[in-house]
Amino acid sequence: MSLLPPGTYATFCRGMEAGLLHRILADAGQRIRAVGEDGGWGWVLQDADAAPCGQDALDLARDITGYRFVELVGDGAETVFLASTPACECPHGQNYSIPHCPEHPFQFSYHRGGFEQLYLNVGARRESRRGGAMSDHLLPELLAAGIVGRDTPRYATEPGFNEDGAVTLGILARHFGLPSPPLSAVA
Repeated sequence: MSLLPPGTYATFCRGMEAGLLHRILADAGQRIRAVGEDGGWGWVLQDADAAPCGQDALDLARDITGYRFVELVGDGAETVFLASTPACECPHGQNYSIPHCPEHPFQFSYHRGGFEQLYLNVGARRESRRGGAMSDHLLPELLAAGIVGRDTPRYATEPGFNEDGAVTLGILARHFGLPSPPLSAVA
């Protein structure tokens, strides 16, 4: 994943100031690398290697949008969680109906109302295994880019196409309007 520094979790939140997001994540034991705000999104970069557990960081990004924090953030907050850590290679990591590996959170997840609306791993054709209440939310963009679907000739004609997930991350960044920084230039 080339849009974030290696070993990084990024939590974006629309509907909450970056300072409050920083405080919530720091209080939960996340080691913070950077904090900022841009385009209506507050964001925090966390050190993945220092996090108590990768799944805990993803769960907290989800929980910020739910009832537990409603008095702080109000109703309608949404978060995007990105992890530049490897996708889970554990045997159960391919089966989204059971808990994902606690050490390897999903590389992308979108949350609203305390629920995962969309989650997936990126690159190496992992986008075809999406989950959440809105699992097909980005389907038109992913189909148009030739990342999922029956017609995906770029995988055959361009060795290494989207292997690192950069094309998918570009789609995610544009769709959600994620700020840069912290994301580098989007392909």
